[in-house]
Amino acid sequence: MARKGKIIINRELCKGCYLCVRACPLKVLGQDTELNSSGTYPSKAVQEEKCIACGNCYEVCPDVCIDVYEL
Repeated sequence: MARKGKIIINRELCKGCYLCVRACPLKVLGQDTELNSSGTYPSKAVQEEKCIACGNCYEVCPDVCIDVYEL
């Protein structure tokens, strides 16, 4: 059985560098369509059902605004 995961991104801490988007092997993450309070488009889980909880996004995030959980 394949691993399943859940990603939680703190929208207000995310500065929109998208390092996590590039690090995701399954293209789970993408750009949000709504601005956060600092005026940037944060990252967002756009295909969360594909997440395998690999943790790549967590590892590359310079602002520590991503939590990854294995389900």
